Amino acid sequence: GSVVGQLARINGARVVGTAGSDEKVEWLTEELGFDAAINYKETDDLGSAVAEACPDGIDVYFDNVGGPITDAVWPRLNVHARVAVCGQIALYNETEVPTGPRKLAKLIETRAKVEGLLVGDYQDRWGEALERLSTFIREDEIRYRENVVEGFENAPDAFLGLFEGENIGKQLVKVGERGD
Repeated sequence: GSVVGQLARINGARVVGTAGSDEKVEWLTEELGFDAAINYKETDDLGSAVAEACPDGIDVYFDNVGGPITDAVWPRLNVHARVAVCGQIALYNETEVPTGPRKLAKLIETRAKVEGLLVGDYQDRWGEALERLSTFIREDEIRYRENVVEGFENAPDAFLGLFEGENIGKQLVKVGERGD
């Protein structure tokens, strides 16, 4: 999500993100240049927070979380909005299959387009993406953080921490030195 938001910013979009801590909200707005960010864990009314952050509605929504955040975004979709669904992390730990899809009438009203996104579908363009993204990183247009945990034995905890929002940026596990 942080890279997608930066790519949208580079292309002139107004970018609003969501995060689960004030530290992550600050990272999005102060370091990555998002126009606004919502701490979804600290708001009592996510729908109102989205409406306040997006007073003109939402034209493009990159959905990698699902659940309550998506439910709050849906009513703010503009006519002909586009939604790319690449993940549903809010639902990964559910023990029961969630009800849904909900709020599909909004698609009729807005004529929004919703499409699943798998990066592997674009394998033939990986070289082009690598070149462009590398340029953006070199030119400081895209920034990132890495949260590195040492030792393969810590991989399970690092993985589980992803579901609790314990990291900022990419979670990595260093299993040894190069050449070992």
